[in-house]
Amino acid sequence: MLRSETLFGKRETNTPNSPLHTSSGIVPNGTSGFNKPVPPIGTTNNADNTSSSTNEGGSKLIVGPNIKLKGVEITDCDTLVVEGRVEATIDSRVIQIADRGAFKGSAEIDIAEIRGEFDGELTVRQKLVIYATGKVSGKVRYGKVVIEEGGQLSGDIQVGATSAKSSLSVAKVG
Repeated sequence: MLRSETLFGKRETNTPNSPLHTSSGIVPNGTSGFNKPVPPIGTTNNADNTSSSTNEGGSKLIVGPNIKLKGVEITDCDTLVVEGRVEATIDSRVIQIADRGAFKGSAEIDIAEIRGEFDGELTVRQKLVIYATGKVSGKVRYGKVVIEEGGQLSGDIQVGATSAKSSLSVAKVG
């Protein structure tokens, strides 16, 4: 037995003033019934995608606010965005720590953008950016560094992203 009523016994109708109203009563494919069109499933709308200059695609892990991720090794991740708390080891291309985000552990990164807190061993192969709200402490190695006024950097700090021992050559005179 088929019923034309909904779960609560009311039958929904498309009124002329409804944003879903069409002559057939069906919302056209590619619209949400609101003013902004929605792309069909399986497609992306690149016009709405906003990305950081360091985020060029690839795999991305976002640890949202109020999320705690502890005791893991993060691999095959191009970009890690930390809005919550992470205790981990990571080798990645980019790490972005938000204002209220915190990372504790070991990280080998190409580019690091720190607005929150980093505590541990950080090796930045290319560029370390510490914003005004950022705090980085521990054993830090970097290729280039930019520290905004108010940003903090403390601990064992060395220029040069590789932890290999530097060779010292002595020239003999005579």
